[in-house]
Amino acid sequence: MKVETGLFFWGVPFFILVGVVYGYLTGWTEYVGFLGILLVGGLAAMIAFYLGFTGRRVGMRPEDRLDAEIHEGSGEQGHFSPWSWWPLVLGLSAATGFLGLAAGFWILYISLGMVVIALVGWVFEYSRGDHAH
Repeated sequence: MKVETGLFFWGVPFFILVGVVYGYLTGWTEYVGFLGILLVGGLAAMIAFYLGFTGRRVGMRPEDRLDAEIHEGSGEQGHFSPWSWWPLVLGLSAATGFLGLAAGFWILYISLGMVVIALVGWVFEYSRGDHAH
């Protein structure tokens, strides 16, 4: 994960420099722009720290080694539910939430209910029905 860590690590000074230059060019009057860019630099620092910490703990992956074979990366990559409809419901509820921010604040309350239903359904998907454990 050295490449990923370096990519985000070198993004930190870039975004901080760009944020300071942007703030200077706007006369420090447009707060959202330069603060947003500085926060992106902070986010890049957090991601770089996480990737570096995980890379030291896990060790080198086959993608990181030059002598790795293709078959070393095969195998289980995680557990995914190809039949699950809950991510679609969660995405629709997020879209409804953004619609509520743009069109009318009362729509946001409807989307909040949809989000709760979608998250509960997704979390407890394997606790009931055909795929209960």
